Amino acid sequence: MIDATTLFGLCAAVLIGLGLYGFIVNPQPLRKILAFNLIGNGVFLVCAVIARRGTAAGLGGDPVPQALLITAIVVAFAASALAVALLLRLYEETGDAALTTESSAGDH
Repeated sequence: MIDATTLFGLCAAVLIGLGLYGFIVNPQPLRKILAFNLIGNGVFLVCAVIARRGTAAGLGGDPVPQALLITAIVVAFAASALAVALLLRLYEETGDAALTTESSAGDH
């Protein structure tokens, strides 16, 4: 039977793998933002697993990793909101959400 820490570690690896795949394969900026968020959530889960293993080994509960993870989640949320706002602004200005230079080359 797989213990909870190993299961969380495997879930983190799956999240990071899916995020990397989506980031590489998808050309749309919004999908890249979502894939980047998947990678970040996988990294957060890895950090939580590392902190949990330290607690399970008898090192005591340290609140610092928890505080750092909460801070990182808030910062990642703010960065995602900024990226989506910039993408919406790009769409308002150009009428296209793609980051290619082919459509803007004829405008100048």
